[in-house]
Amino acid sequence: MKIAYFVNQYPKVSHSFIRREIKALERQGNEVARYALRTDTSELVDQEDKVELEKTHYLLKQPFWIFIKTCFLQLFKNTTGFIKALGLTVKIGWNSDRGLTRHFIYFMEACLLQKWLQGSGVSHIHAHFGTNSTTVVMLCHILGGPKYSFTVHGPEEFDKPVFISLGEKIKHSDFVVAISSFGKSQLFRWISHDLWHKVKIVHCGLEKAFYDIDIPPAKQNRKLVCVGRLCEQKGQLLLVEAAIKLAESGEDFQLVLAGDGPMRADIEALIKQHNLESKIKITGWISSEQVQEELLGCTALVLPSFAEGLPVVIMEAMALSRPVITTYIAGIPELVINGENGWLIPAGSLDALISAMQSLLHATDNDIRAMGEKARERVIERHNIDTEASKLAGFISQQKD
Repeated sequence: MKIAYFVNQYPKVSHSFIRREIKALERQGNEVARYALRTDTSELVDQEDKVELEKTHYLLKQPFWIFIKTCFLQLFKNTTGFIKALGLTVKIGWNSDRGLTRHFIYFMEACLLQKWLQGSGVSHIHAHFGTNSTTVVMLCHILGGPKYSFTVHGPEEFDKPVFISLGEKIKHSDFVVAISSFGKSQLFRWISHDLWHKVKIVHCGLEKAFYDIDIPPAKQNRKLVCVGRLCEQKGQLLLVEAAIKLAESGEDFQLVLAGDGPMRADIEALIKQHNLESKIKITGWISSEQVQEELLGCTALVLPSFAEGLPVVIMEAMALSRPVITTYIAGIPELVINGENGWLIPAGSLDALISAMQSLLHATDNDIRAMGEKARERVIERHNIDTEASKLAGFISQQKD
């Protein structure tokens, strides 16, 4: 079976789960062609991402006149499909948050993608994220391209389902993937009951090589790690506020913020304002191997997110026998069990975050080790990438004519 993947930006530091899914599909004998709009080579630190870069076809590397020429060719070769896709473009673009002009660009991208897929042997195209990448593959399908499916991660899709025409995208798709039961419930909200059968669950997964290593037992070394893009939804500013209170109360700890992003300057300013440079470190972008090293070297992961789907880094920490402190939102409680393999707190609660961090910092080695072992057992049972990719391949093959 030959499948195409289409993503807005690929490869990307924070999209390693897509790479793992593609490679798992290939291990199972499927051929996967990679397509994307763009990538940012300055962010790529993983050697595996650099390999993926060479395998990916990029639409936006083409000059603009190629898009114009391709649109005219589509008009003359498939007038009916062209008009139908253009009408859908106007329909979804009229009341969108990005406007008609941006959607006409998506239409041109779809025309070029459809041309590239002709004669390629691709029988199905899968997109990640229900935003513009799925808009392009939907229009490509209407233009005469292959059937499509897409994975919705959240939280962006759940924040603006009407603006991105989420229901329309599901209606035209073969099926849509949610990464958690919570995600599935949110998709049910935006489609009629007769389309509910289209919604499937495929978890993001981990490769065995990531966690099938010699793992030192978790212990109380008073080092906490937060891995994630430095942005408002991940809650790092609240985490630094908690660290300030803990430092003022005399707690001994180290906090590593592994990642980069638009809020880095604000976070650094807050750290500097309270003279916490000796306790809080920001690493910038790091590779998967470095993430693994940071997690193995800490007592626990802390991720006080305000909005999420189901963060892969929580799976990674748990697979490495590290308990987590995180928030009771979205799909997270389906994996993290409060008091058993981590701490679940209300999102946005500074007091609850401080209390959970204090509980962690005063836990014994035996307590932390027991929680870490339970965390590992649960995530390995639920998030094996080969098992999950097999589910996805099964859904794709079931939809073939």
